[in-house]
Amino acid sequence: MMGNLREESPMMQNTKPLKVALICSHGGHYTETMQIVDAFDDCEIFWATYHSSRSEEVRAIAPAYFTHNIGLNPLRMAYTFAWSLFILLKERPHVVISLGAEIALPFLLWAKLLGSHTIFIESWCRTVDLSLTARLVRPFVDDFWVQWPQLVEIAGPKADYHGAVI
Repeated sequence: MMGNLREESPMMQNTKPLKVALICSHGGHYTETMQIVDAFDDCEIFWATYHSSRSEEVRAIAPAYFTHNIGLNPLRMAYTFAWSLFILLKERPHVVISLGAEIALPFLLWAKLLGSHTIFIESWCRTVDLSLTARLVRPFVDDFWVQWPQLVEIAGPKADYHGAVI
């Protein structure tokens, strides 16, 4: 279970609500993110995700930004790098959290460069190896969480395991 981010980080102890960006692709990554959204009840949150049949559900929870699925399309990834920078400069979140997939890469990279605290949580379904997104973001995110103890050895010393997050 996720703790209180404000209590865990001295840089986040102020009177303004903590602003948290929840970044995820649709489908299972969105479903997993929904499992942790209650941890941010005292925070100001916003989403960045893909257009999907669940877009209205996302909007009902918090403000949201939508784009098309990146997949393996390099042009869409390039667009998403620009789009994510625009959103992060506009919103200025304190924390950026993602459970994947590829949409996490540009958001977490820009967020780190802009001074936000970055957290990547590897998907619960990854039990024996790391996803491509996890392997790409692990070197630079502030916190890298895995949900299975056997992944700590695979992911290396940066990985934190505190049980299943979802």
